[in-house]
Amino acid sequence: MADSKRRFKTEIDGKTYILVGEGTQEHMQAVSDLLNEQLTELKEAAPQITDKDRAILLAFNAISKQLDMETNSALGQQGER
Repeated sequence: MADSKRRFKTEIDGKTYILVGEGTQEHMQAVSDLLNEQLTELKEAAPQITDKDRAILLAFNAISKQLDMETNSALGQQGER
């Protein structure tokens, strides 16, 4: 499994990062693009909050969406039984 991990260099909110993951270059770029888009939206919506608070809000929103998808998936599987 360690062999499938790849290094990916990207810029997020003006800072360069090297990330390691199993996703394709296209997937990692799409994630980076969406992250930058959402950070920009948060900056415009709430310019007074700190970068750290923006990151926490973004993480909270991402985890919330993930939990919703997992819950919906579990409910769908229960309905199939």
